[in-house]
Amino acid sequence: MAMEQILELLQREAQLTPKQLAVMLNETEDNVAKAMEQYEREGVILGYQALVNWERAQTPKASALIELRVTPKKDTGFDEIAGRIMNFPEVESVYLMSGGYDLAVTVTGRTMQDVAMFVQKRLATIDGVLSTATHFVLTKYKDGGVIFQNEYEEIDERGSNLCD
Repeated sequence: MAMEQILELLQREAQLTPKQLAVMLNETEDNVAKAMEQYEREGVILGYQALVNWERAQTPKASALIELRVTPKKDTGFDEIAGRIMNFPEVESVYLMSGGYDLAVTVTGRTMQDVAMFVQKRLATIDGVLSTATHFVLTKYKDGGVIFQNEYEEIDERGSNLCD
């Protein structure tokens, strides 16, 4: 049984059961369940979550990608500052980047103002942060490999845009 196949299937659809995966992979349910348990113990599978379209849930949410330029610490490099940032509940993700900035931080708040205040009062004030650039998410077209259907666009059953 290929580890990659189980992981790819779970990444696309986290709700698949070991029984369903076993059928899809022509494997026994017991073998799949044992493999999943092992991946969880080893930290290969870190968790399972739903991808929510908050616009359709009619719950106010604002998301932003924040570029940070930072001064790495002498002994810990970028790890110490990334560790501080990722512990804020507003922070969805933190990535060390190549290119024009050091860290990419995804933040979610109730409103754009909440996100802006978080950047101003919590992120920008961290020792070692040289600059921030905040980019608000206006529309999600695709996230986590899932296409967010635009409710204003007519799509036929083949996936073709009828407005073109």
